[in-house]
Amino acid sequence: MDTSFIKGIIVPILTPITDDERLDEGALRSLIDYIIDGGCSGLLAFGSNGEFYMLEEDEMEHILSVMVEHTAGRVPIYMGVGHIRTAKCIRLAQMGVRLGAKGVSILQPMFVKPTDAELKGHIKAIAASVSDVPVLLYNNPGRCGYAMSQDLVEELAHTVDNIVGMKDSSGDMTQTIEFIRRNSDVDFKVMCGKDTLIYAGFCVGAVGAVCSTANYLPELVCSIYEKYLEGDLAGSLAAQWKLNPIRLATDKSSFPVATKDLANLMGVEVGNPFLPNLPSPKAQMEHLRQQLVDAGYLA
Repeated sequence: MDTSFIKGIIVPILTPITDDERLDEGALRSLIDYIIDGGCSGLLAFGSNGEFYMLEEDEMEHILSVMVEHTAGRVPIYMGVGHIRTAKCIRLAQMGVRLGAKGVSILQPMFVKPTDAELKGHIKAIAASVSDVPVLLYNNPGRCGYAMSQDLVEELAHTVDNIVGMKDSSGDMTQTIEFIRRNSDVDFKVMCGKDTLIYAGFCVGAVGAVCSTANYLPELVCSIYEKYLEGDLAGSLAAQWKLNPIRLATDKSSFPVATKDLANLMGVEVGNPFLPNLPSPKAQMEHLRQQLVDAGYLA
C-alpha cells in the first residue's frame, strides 16, 4: 500500500457557506486554489474546522464531489470521519473513497466515552470497510473528552494493515513522541495536530502536520515544513514563532469560528460559521486583526 503521499502540511479545509447556510461553491473552489498555490501537501475534508458535525450526509457528498473535481489530483484528499455511530462512519468512509479520497481519517467518537475494547471495534470496523486505502487515526482529546491510549494505537498500528498513521492533537509532546517511538518499527506516520507545535513535531520525527491556520496563511505554515526539510532549522523555527501569536489569539473565540474570521480578514471569503456559532465579537475581531497587522499581513 502506497503511503508515500502522507507527509507535509495537510489543511483541514473550511466549509464556505452562504447566508442561508448552503455551500458557497465558488468560494470553496477559490479556497482550494489558494491553499494549493500556497504550497500545501493535501486537503482534509470534514475536519473539526470544516464543521463536519453541522453537515448532513448529502451535503458532505456534494462538498466532497466539488473538492475532488476541482482539486483534479493536484494534491491528495483525505476523508474525515468523526461521527458517533459506527454504521454511519462506515457509510461516510466508503462514500469518501468512492468519490476519490486517497485516505481516510478516523476521529474517536464524541459525547460517548467508549472503552478501549469498544473504540478498537469501532475503528477496526471502519478501517475494514475501506481496506484498500490508508487510514489515519485522529486523536483529539480536547474535543472528544478522552484520548486514544498508547496501547490501543500500538495494537492497531501493528495488527491492522491499512492503519498507517495518525494525527495527534493532544498538544502533549510526550504523547506525540511515544506514538512515534512505539510504532516506528512499522513506519507509522505521525502528524502533529497543534499548529503551535509544527516545528517541534518535525524535530521528534513527525512526517507532517494538519494545520487549520493554513486555510489563511498557507505560505507561512508551509515554510515551516519546507525550511525544515532544507536543513534551515533557524528559518523553520522563526516561521513557527511568527505563526504562534496568530494561532494563540484564536483561543479567545468560541470554537471553531476564529479560523473563518481570520480567513475573511485575509480576504479569503468563506462566510460565517454555521449557527449557533457566530463570528467573533468586535473586540476579539480587532484582536485577531491586530495579530495579522503585527505579523505584516495587514496594514
